[in-house]
Amino acid sequence: MRKTRIWITISCCLFALAIFAWAQANRKPGLWEMTSNMIWQQSPMPGGMTMPGGGPHTTQYCLTQAMIDKYGAPMPQSRNGECQISNVVMHSNSMTADWICSGRMAGKGTLESSWADPNHAVGKVHFVGAIPMGPNTKTIEYTIETSSVYKGPDCGSVQPPPMPSK
Repeated sequence: MRKTRIWITISCCLFALAIFAWAQANRKPGLWEMTSNMIWQQSPMPGGMTMPGGGPHTTQYCLTQAMIDKYGAPMPQSRNGECQISNVVMHSNSMTADWICSGRMAGKGTLESSWADPNHAVGKVHFVGAIPMGPNTKTIEYTIETSSVYKGPDCGSVQPPPMPSK
């Protein structure tokens, strides 16, 4: 009876390991084309003024195997290391994490990414924080939604971004 329990435990561990390995293999390193759209729920700008960067933007992104292994998806970049990623939770076809910023723009965000197949992914960043504007501090809230398509294993001249801190 005891041997049966041990084999069941070992089998479950191997099954979990196989699922984790499949999840990592389901993403492809290389060149991805990412289209993002930023939506301000609360802009720091006075009424009538718009924040720069509105509307969809398409960029090329070089996703490395190290990024896939550590995060499962492209991560937002912060200037001067002001933001850190924590509480990364990987699933077979998605990931979630927290994005905590303590620099000029202080606050907390949530990151989500999911992929139905190895060639397509969608993501979302939702951030709430504060930023100094003149003598005052303004509350900000925004959401960035992304859609990515795999273009090939060669990144060409597109350099991978630095790994974010964790």
